[in-house]
Amino acid sequence: MDALGSRIKALRLKANLSKAALARRVGVSDVTISYWESGTIRQIGHERLLALADALDCTLADLLEDTPAPSTPMGILALHAREAAPWERHDASLISLLGELPLARVDKDCHLITPGPGERFDFLDSGDLAAIRPLETFQEDGLYLVAYLDRLAIRRLDRTPSGELRIAGEHGTPETLSLAALPFRLLGQLRARWQLRDA
Repeated sequence: MDALGSRIKALRLKANLSKAALARRVGVSDVTISYWESGTIRQIGHERLLALADALDCTLADLLEDTPAPSTPMGILALHAREAAPWERHDASLISLLGELPLARVDKDCHLITPGPGERFDFLDSGDLAAIRPLETFQEDGLYLVAYLDRLAIRRLDRTPSGELRIAGEHGTPETLSLAALPFRLLGQLRARWQLRDA
Protein backbone atom coordinates (compact mmCIF):
# COMPACT_ATOMS: atom_id res chain seq x y z
CA MET A 1 0.00 0.00 0.00
CA ASP A 2 1.23 3.51 -0.86
CA ALA A 3 2.53 5.54 2.15
CA LEU A 4 0.00 8.35 1.61
CA GLY A 5 -2.77 5.79 1.13
CA SER A 6 -1.92 3.98 4.35
CA ARG A 7 -1.74 7.32 6.17
CA ILE A 8 -5.23 8.30 4.87
CA LYS A 9 -6.63 4.94 5.97
CA ALA A 10 -5.01 5.12 9.42
CA LEU A 11 -6.28 8.67 9.99
CA ARG A 12 -9.77 7.73 8.72
CA LEU A 13 -9.96 4.79 11.14
CA LYS A 14 -8.62 6.96 13.96
CA ALA A 15 -11.39 9.48 13.21
CA ASN A 16 -13.94 6.61 13.28
CA LEU A 17 -15.13 7.41 9.75
CA SER A 18 -16.34 5.02 7.08
CA LYS A 19 -15.11 5.51 3.52
CA ALA A 20 -18.55 6.86 2.60
CA ALA A 21 -18.56 9.37 5.48
CA LEU A 22 -15.08 10.62 4.58
CA ALA A 23 -16.07 10.84 0.90
CA ARG A 24 -19.07 13.04 1.80
CA ARG A 25 -16.87 15.37 3.86
CA VAL A 26 -14.27 15.69 1.10
CA GLY A 27 -16.74 15.88 -1.81
CA VAL A 28 -15.64 12.76 -3.69
CA SER A 29 -17.01 9.23 -4.13
CA ASP A 30 -16.22 6.41 -1.70
CA VAL A 31 -14.59 4.61 -4.67
CA THR A 32 -12.13 7.52 -4.87
CA ILE A 33 -11.35 7.09 -1.16
CA SER A 34 -10.71 3.38 -1.81
CA TYR A 35 -8.37 4.25 -4.70
CA TRP A 36 -6.48 6.77 -2.55
CA GLU A 37 -6.10 4.31 0.32
CA SER A 38 -4.97 1.44 -1.91
CA GLY A 39 -2.49 3.65 -3.78
CA THR A 40 -4.25 3.13 -7.13
CA ILE A 41 -4.50 6.95 -7.34
CA ARG A 42 -1.21 8.40 -6.11
CA GLN A 43 -1.61 12.04 -7.17
CA ILE A 44 -4.07 14.05 -5.08
CA GLY A 45 -4.56 17.75 -5.82
CA HIS A 46 -3.75 20.41 -3.23
CA GLU A 47 -7.42 21.39 -2.69
CA ARG A 48 -8.37 17.75 -2.09
CA LEU A 49 -5.46 17.30 0.33
CA LEU A 50 -6.65 20.35 2.30
CA ALA A 51 -10.21 18.98 2.32
CA LEU A 52 -8.89 15.59 3.47
CA ALA A 53 -6.88 17.14 6.31
CA ASP A 54 -9.93 19.14 7.40
CA ALA A 55 -12.25 16.09 7.21
CA LEU A 56 -9.76 13.95 9.16
CA ASP A 57 -9.17 16.72 11.74
CA CYS A 58 -5.41 16.65 11.19
CA THR A 59 -2.73 18.90 9.77
CA LEU A 60 -1.46 18.68 6.21
CA ALA A 61 1.90 17.60 7.68
CA ASP A 62 0.17 14.69 9.48
CA LEU A 63 -1.40 13.64 6.21
CA LEU A 64 1.77 13.91 4.12
CA GLU A 65 4.22 12.51 6.66
CA ASP A 66 6.32 9.79 5.01
CA THR A 67 6.43 7.39 7.95
CA PRO A 68 3.55 4.96 8.36
CA ALA A 69 1.28 5.28 11.38
CA PRO A 70 2.84 3.62 14.42
CA SER A 71 1.55 0.19 15.31
CA THR A 72 0.24 -0.57 18.74
CA PRO A 73 2.55 -2.57 20.99
CA MET A 74 1.29 -5.90 22.18
CA GLY A 75 -0.59 -5.69 25.45
CA ILE A 76 -2.94 -3.04 26.78
CA LEU A 77 -4.82 -0.87 24.26
CA ALA A 78 -5.86 2.71 25.12
CA LEU A 79 -9.56 3.57 24.72
CA HIS A 80 -10.42 7.12 23.57
CA ALA A 81 -13.99 8.42 23.40
CA ARG A 82 -13.51 10.31 20.12
CA GLU A 83 -11.55 7.62 18.24
CA ALA A 84 -12.49 4.30 16.73
CA ALA A 85 -12.21 1.22 18.92
CA PRO A 86 -8.50 0.31 19.18
CA TRP A 87 -8.88 -2.91 17.17
CA GLU A 88 -10.58 -0.91 14.37
CA ARG A 89 -7.91 1.83 14.29
CA HIS A 90 -4.95 -0.36 13.32
CA ASP A 91 -3.53 -3.83 13.56
CA ALA A 92 -4.05 -4.18 17.30
CA SER A 93 -2.43 -7.17 18.93
CA LEU A 94 -4.48 -9.65 20.88
CA ILE A 95 -4.05 -9.60 24.62
CA SER A 96 -0.84 -11.11 25.81
CA LEU A 97 -0.72 -10.13 29.48
CA LEU A 98 -3.39 -12.58 30.59
CA GLY A 99 -1.59 -15.52 29.00
CA GLU A 100 -2.95 -18.84 30.09
CA LEU A 101 -4.83 -17.63 33.18
CA PRO A 102 -8.03 -19.65 33.66
CA LEU A 103 -10.54 -16.81 33.21
CA ALA A 104 -13.84 -18.33 32.11
CA ARG A 105 -15.17 -15.32 30.20
CA VAL A 106 -11.88 -14.27 28.58
CA ASP A 107 -10.73 -15.98 25.39
CA LYS A 108 -8.10 -15.46 22.69
CA ASP A 109 -10.37 -13.02 20.82
CA CYS A 110 -10.40 -10.54 23.70
CA HIS A 111 -8.37 -7.33 23.88
CA LEU A 112 -7.13 -5.80 27.11
CA ILE A 113 -8.13 -2.11 27.26
CA THR A 114 -7.88 0.84 29.63
CA PRO A 115 -9.12 4.44 29.27
CA GLY A 116 -6.52 6.63 27.54
CA PRO A 117 -4.92 9.53 29.43
CA GLY A 118 -7.57 11.99 30.59
CA GLU A 119 -10.44 9.74 29.47
CA ARG A 120 -13.25 8.40 31.63
CA PHE A 121 -16.02 6.04 30.67
CA ASP A 122 -19.08 4.90 32.58
CA PHE A 123 -18.16 1.69 34.43
CA LEU A 124 -14.43 2.12 33.59
CA ASP A 125 -12.32 4.73 35.38
CA SER A 126 -8.75 5.80 34.74
CA GLY A 127 -6.43 2.94 35.68
CA ASP A 128 -9.11 0.25 35.37
CA LEU A 129 -8.59 -2.63 32.94
CA ALA A 130 -11.18 -4.56 30.94
CA ALA A 131 -11.04 -7.60 28.69
CA ILE A 132 -13.30 -6.83 25.74
CA ARG A 133 -14.41 -9.16 22.99
CA PRO A 134 -15.20 -7.42 19.69
CA LEU A 135 -18.70 -8.19 18.39
CA GLU A 136 -21.50 -6.42 16.55
CA THR A 137 -24.59 -8.14 17.96
CA PHE A 138 -26.16 -8.37 21.41
CA GLN A 139 -25.46 -11.77 22.94
CA GLU A 140 -26.23 -11.60 26.64
CA ASP A 141 -26.86 -9.12 29.44
CA GLY A 142 -23.75 -7.16 30.38
CA LEU A 143 -21.53 -4.17 29.67
CA TYR A 144 -20.92 -3.25 26.02
CA LEU A 145 -18.72 -0.78 24.18
CA VAL A 146 -20.92 1.19 21.77
CA ALA A 147 -20.37 3.90 19.14
CA TYR A 148 -22.92 6.71 19.26
CA LEU A 149 -22.68 10.05 17.40
CA ASP A 150 -18.95 9.62 16.68
CA ARG A 151 -18.19 8.85 20.34
CA LEU A 152 -17.44 5.63 22.19
CA ALA A 153 -19.31 4.83 25.40
CA ILE A 154 -19.82 1.88 27.70
CA ARG A 155 -23.42 0.96 28.46
CA ARG A 156 -25.18 -1.79 30.38
CA LEU A 157 -27.55 -3.75 28.14
CA ASP A 158 -30.16 -6.10 29.60
CA ARG A 159 -32.90 -7.96 27.73
CA THR A 160 -36.38 -7.38 29.20
CA PRO A 161 -39.01 -10.15 29.45
CA SER A 162 -40.71 -8.59 26.39
CA GLY A 163 -37.52 -9.01 24.32
CA GLU A 164 -36.54 -5.34 24.25
CA LEU A 165 -33.24 -3.99 25.55
CA ARG A 166 -32.86 -1.88 28.66
CA ILE A 167 -29.88 0.47 28.16
CA ALA A 168 -28.25 2.33 31.03
CA GLY A 169 -25.19 4.37 31.81
CA GLU A 170 -23.51 4.20 35.20
CA HIS A 171 -25.79 7.00 36.42
CA GLY A 172 -29.16 8.08 35.06
CA THR A 173 -32.44 6.55 34.06
CA PRO A 174 -32.41 3.36 31.95
CA GLU A 175 -34.03 3.51 28.53
CA THR A 176 -35.90 0.61 26.88
CA LEU A 177 -35.65 0.16 23.12
CA SER A 178 -36.34 -2.44 20.47
CA LEU A 179 -33.25 -4.41 19.46
CA ALA A 180 -33.94 -3.36 15.84
CA ALA A 181 -34.03 0.36 16.73
CA LEU A 182 -30.80 0.84 18.65
CA PRO A 183 -29.40 4.37 18.18
CA PHE A 184 -25.82 3.11 18.34
CA ARG A 185 -23.51 0.44 16.96
CA LEU A 186 -22.27 -2.38 19.18
CA LEU A 187 -18.47 -2.77 19.11
CA GLY A 188 -17.72 -5.27 21.85
CA GLN A 189 -18.70 -6.83 25.16
CA LEU A 190 -16.72 -6.39 28.36
CA ARG A 191 -15.98 -9.95 29.48
CA ALA A 192 -13.98 -9.11 32.61
CA ARG A 193 -13.08 -5.93 34.49
CA TRP A 194 -10.41 -5.03 37.04
CA GLN A 195 -10.88 -1.82 38.98
CA LEU A 196 -8.06 0.25 40.46
CA ARG A 197 -8.45 0.51 44.23
CA ASP A 198 -6.48 2.44 46.82
CA ALA A 199 -4.36 0.16 48.97
